[in-house]
Formats: sequence, C-alpha cells, structure tokens
Amino acid sequence: MTKIKAWFSAARLRTLPLSVSGIIVGAALAHFEGYTKPSIFWLCILVTVLFQIISNFANDYGDGVKGTDNEERIGPARALQSGLLTAKELRLGIIILSVIAFAATLILILKVFTKEELPYIFLFIVLGIASIWAAIKYTVGKSAYGYNGLGDIFVFLFFGLLAVLGTYFLFTKQFAVLLLLPATTIGLLCVAVLNLNNLRDVQSDTNAGKNTLIVKMGFNAGKKYHLFLIGLSLMSLLLYFLLFGWSPVILICLLPYVVLGFHIIRVIKIKEPKLLDPELKIVALSTFLLALLIYFSLNYFL
Repeated sequence: MTKIKAWFSAARLRTLPLSVSGIIVGAALAHFEGYTKPSIFWLCILVTVLFQIISNFANDYGDGVKGTDNEERIGPARALQSGLLTAKELRLGIIILSVIAFAATLILILKVFTKEELPYIFLFIVLGIASIWAAIKYTVGKSAYGYNGLGDIFVFLFFGLLAVLGTYFLFTKQFAVLLLLPATTIGLLCVAVLNLNNLRDVQSDTNAGKNTLIVKMGFNAGKKYHLFLIGLSLMSLLLYFLLFGWSPVILICLLPYVVLGFHIIRVIKIKEPKLLDPELKIVALSTFLLALLIYFSLNYFL
C-alpha cells in the first residue's frame, strides 16, 4: 500500500457520513425557518469532516502507541498497528490537520459574525478549539477520556448537541429549547455507534486496560444500554414532532427506525462480540439517512 492510500485508510472515510449527520439536521431546522446559506452549510461540513479525520488519526495513534490495537482487535486494521504509517508520521498528520481545521473554523466564524458580535466570535473559537481537543484526547495521552468511560458523554455533546444546535445558531443566530430534542436524537444514535464499537472490542479493551463504559458495565448490560440509546432517540424525535406540529409526511423520518428495530433484535441475540462488527455501519448509515429524511421532510414535503 502506498503512503497516500495509507493516509486515506487512517482517515477512515466510512465514518464521515455519521459525523455530518448533526450538521445536516441543524441546517434542516434553519432552512425550514427560511435561513438558506449554502456557503455556511458547506463550511460547516468541511470543518466537521476535518474534526472527524483528526479524531480518526488520533485514535489510530493513541490506541497504537498504548498497545490497544493488537492482534486481538476485531475491526479493520489500523495504519500504525499494520506498520503502514509510523507514530511520528501520524503525530505530524494530527498537528497539520489541526492547524488546517482551526483555520477553516476561523473562516467559518468570520463569515458568519461581524466585528460587532465579538462575544459570539470568541464563543465559537473556544468551541472550535474544544472540538479539536476532544478529537485528539479521546485516546491520546495519559488522561485520554476514552480510556476512562467518558467517550459516550463527549460524543453526545459534540456530535449531537453542538453539531445540531451550533449549526442552527450559525445560520440563525438564535437558540430554541425545542431543538434540544432532535439534537438529542442524533447525539444518542452517534453514541450507539460508539457503543457498538466498544461492545465489539470489549475483550481486547479489557486486556489493554481501556476502561470504556462497556468494560465497566459488562457485555450483556451493554446490549441493554444499546437498546436504551436507540429507544430514547426515537422517543426524543417523536416528542419533537408532536410539539412541532404533527404531519403524516413526518412518518417518512421513522423509516430508519424500522431498520434499527431489526438491528436491535440481532444485537440482543448475538453472544460473540466479533459478530457485532457488521452492525456498526447499519446504525451509522441509518443515522445519516435519518438526517437526510429530516432535511427533505421539513424543507420539501411539508
């Protein structure tokens, strides 16, 4: 494999649709209220994709240097683990991409806010820095929060609440409490993907000392937790639609939950962690599909 292919492998492009789901939902909510700014939307997508790739590089690096990625790992081989990239190369890649992501964040912020809106500029600069920090610190360093069972919380906050509400605010410069519900839906589904990953890797994580929430609660309890995440995400979405104003068209948005329903049945029956690997893409793609359906339902069908 060439170096270019190795970098693309480390970037794990298949994770990108899930990462932009919150952006799509935030934009959908703003567009429904008449705020359509394509340049802001695509800048939000770009920034989020950069954050996700930083996270993927950092996960590859952090788990690799800690020895968590080893022959016991069930998922796709990582770049550092396979020797395709060195630790030094990955570290440099993280630094360079972090600088690019911060520059893209500044461009987005300065495009949205005027010099009279300095508090907002400062707030979103802080959020941008926090996003880069969170992307890196999941597995990197002695205090990596992913090794202390805090990954679920950070994923919910950054991929759910910040992605949806932050995008909505960048379009509208407003905040609405009701929007916490769809933000919660996306956040919980993103946590469900992480939870599946941790369920799959429970044995290797345990042996490596990576104390994810699943390692702490156990495999069977983790499957029940998975059911809770998806069930609560559905309830949050239904409550939003009921408060928003019900329409039969909105039923289209529930189609991904039919797929997720069968997914849950399979997860509950699975006893071998390695058999969960194919289920990750099902939840990730279902979340992305849900985001698209919310967008088109709100802006084209209502």
